Amino acid sequence: MAKASEIKNGNILRFNGELVIVNEIIHRTPGKGGAFYLGKFRNIKTGKIVEARLGTDEQVEICRVETNNYQYLYEEGNYFVVMDYDSYEQFNVAKELFGPAAVYLKEGMDVIVSVESEEPIMAQAPNFVELEITYAEPAVKGDTSSGALKNVTLENGVEIKVPLFVNQGDKIKLDTRTGEYVERVK
Repeated sequence: MAKASEIKNGNILRFNGELVIVNEIIHRTPGKGGAFYLGKFRNIKTGKIVEARLGTDEQVEICRVETNNYQYLYEEGNYFVVMDYDSYEQFNVAKELFGPAAVYLKEGMDVIVSVESEEPIMAQAPNFVELEITYAEPAVKGDTSSGALKNVTLENGVEIKVPLFVNQGDKIKLDTRTGEYVERVK
């Protein structure tokens, strides 16, 4: 347990029985009354922003969270199985922790997982991945307008839009945060 005065931005707290990350903490000293801290917290599971007023001596629980790189091995139901590089220990991480980037994961990739009390609470896919195109629509001859795009299917079954010069069999770099084409990989 720690005092509210010891809270810093980025800390993960157990607040009202939920895990929250501190987005902002401000010390206020009003003209009347005692000083207090005004905090903005984001619930880790729901993403909901919560504001709270804490007394300077109010006790809060700062959680110990370990964040490490792991190797994504395979999918198992609603979970991804990842492996610790040091101990070779394997454990499950819920797909929803990766958010929309989960569809771009490929076996053998590095992922970042945050664990609190041996339970995964946050996960992040790499920002960029390289995937092969398994199907590409043929480009229409003469359609060379600036920024023209065509549909392709990636090796994981996801469909995206890419420039006309990209063909079936090419490897492309993709931004997992936006799902957009970045560049063709040689």
